Amino acid sequence: MKRTEIATYGEFGLIKHLTDKFKIENPSTLKGVGDDAAVLDYSQKRVLVTTDLLLEGIHFDLVYVPLMHLGYRAAVVNFSDIYAMNGHPKQITVSLGISKRFSVEDLEQIYAGINLACEKYGVDLIGGDTSASLTGLTISITCIGEADADKIVYRNGAKENDLICVTGDLGSAYMGLQLLEREKIAFSGNDDVQPDFEGKDYILQRQLKPEARMDIINLLAEKGIVPTAMMDISDGLSSELFHICTQSNIGCRVYEDKIPINYQAAVMAEELNMNIVTAALNGGEDYELLFTASLEDYDKIVTMEGIAIVGHATKSALGLQLVGREGEEIELKAQGWNSLK
Repeated sequence: MKRTEIATYGEFGLIKHLTDKFKIENPSTLKGVGDDAAVLDYSQKRVLVTTDLLLEGIHFDLVYVPLMHLGYRAAVVNFSDIYAMNGHPKQITVSLGISKRFSVEDLEQIYAGINLACEKYGVDLIGGDTSASLTGLTISITCIGEADADKIVYRNGAKENDLICVTGDLGSAYMGLQLLEREKIAFSGNDDVQPDFEGKDYILQRQLKPEARMDIINLLAEKGIVPTAMMDISDGLSSELFHICTQSNIGCRVYEDKIPINYQAAVMAEELNMNIVTAALNGGEDYELLFTASLEDYDKIVTMEGIAIVGHATKSALGLQLVGREGEEIELKAQGWNSLK
């Protein structure tokens, strides 16, 4: 396989080589890659900005994460943060820290994944940076989005009696990670062993190629629903509930039997002797949306495909409670992913 050393291009030549295929799609992008700074025009819209940092060995393992998938995922998780504010992502900048073990072809794979994500979600690449790294691969992406001022949704707007809703299903990405880690151990040092992924394509996709819920944001707008609070589920449902309840000064009751679980994830959990509800509460990386909505919107939400009502907001003094299948109450704790531990 061809291998081109990064030094062949130089920094500016490398950036031009990697970004030439990206097209500008948004009218708010007046100038993208190729100058000292990008130029944006958002007119009457509010500007949303988020940044995500991915470090090799902390956030991803290149033993089982293809570079193209990594690029796609790195972009999408940033888009998800903008959707979680009820906005729409429009531009990104991409910065890489790269060691000498990576070739130009490796970086092309990363950028191909980023380009695929940008094309699917209608986002422009407008800049970035590259630097040598002594500690493996680092990816830093900043995403810029837009929203109408009266449509932006924060974490602190939930009220007592609000509905608590989640999109999609939870725990699948975590079970995909457990499967990859299991097969990595089995495969280590034995070239004759092939990973056993049969019938597990969904949970693998949820881990390796997550999607942001642009469709839900568009659907809520179509139905005239503005959530009272919202977050994306990156660190686990329990952690995200804790953030919303703390910042909104409310409690919550969430019902175990209402939490949406995928069958493939449940089978994987049973195979590994794990509790799938625990995975759904604490696993993270699902990039689904957790939001609260007024009781007045119940009739609209209950008919919307892809959204589950899992509980309701209560007085702050009642705390965060998970109601089990037998009616028992268990205090919820924020035990989701924490990269600093």
